[in-house]
Amino acid sequence: MIIQRAKLFSDMSVEAINEIKSSIVEESHDRGAILFKQDEPADYFFTLMEGRVELAIGKQGEIDYTVSQPGEIFGLSSVVDRECYTADAKCTEPTKVAKIQKDKLDQILEKYPRDATLFYKHLSSAIMKRLLDNYQSFLSQGSLQGVSYGTGQVAGDSEE
Repeated sequence: MIIQRAKLFSDMSVEAINEIKSSIVEESHDRGAILFKQDEPADYFFTLMEGRVELAIGKQGEIDYTVSQPGEIFGLSSVVDRECYTADAKCTEPTKVAKIQKDKLDQILEKYPRDATLFYKHLSSAIMKRLLDNYQSFLSQGSLQGVSYGTGQVAGDSEE
C-alpha cells in the first residue's frame, strides 16, 4: 500500500500503520474531477497513489502547486487544525488517491503519541519543502515580494 512508501509514515510503528491502513479509502478519479474546493470543510487528508492533482489557491488560482509523485500528500488543512481547505484540488489526469478522514487519523495519532510525533515531524518537513519549492518558483519568475507573516502585508503596500 502507498502509505508504506510515503515518507510521511516512515518509521511509524506497525500497529499505527495497520490502523491507518484499515481506515484509508482508495478512490479513482477521472481527469477534471474536483477532490475538494477552497473554503469547503477540510474533512480528509490525501496521499497520491498515481496521477496528477493541481492545487490552486486564490479566487483565480493565482498560486498553484502540482502533486504528481506517488506518496505525495495534500489536503494538509485537515491535519493542521484548519476547518476549511485553503485550495481547490483538481485531477489533471486520471488519478488514484488514498484518503483518510481527519477525525479517524486524529484518533489513531492520539492513541500512539510516538507515532504522532514522527507524523508531524515528517509533515512539517513536507510543508517546508513545498514552501521552498514555491519560493524558488517565485524567484525564477521574478515575482517574489516580501510578505510580513505578522500582518500579511506585501512589501511596498502602504496603508492609507
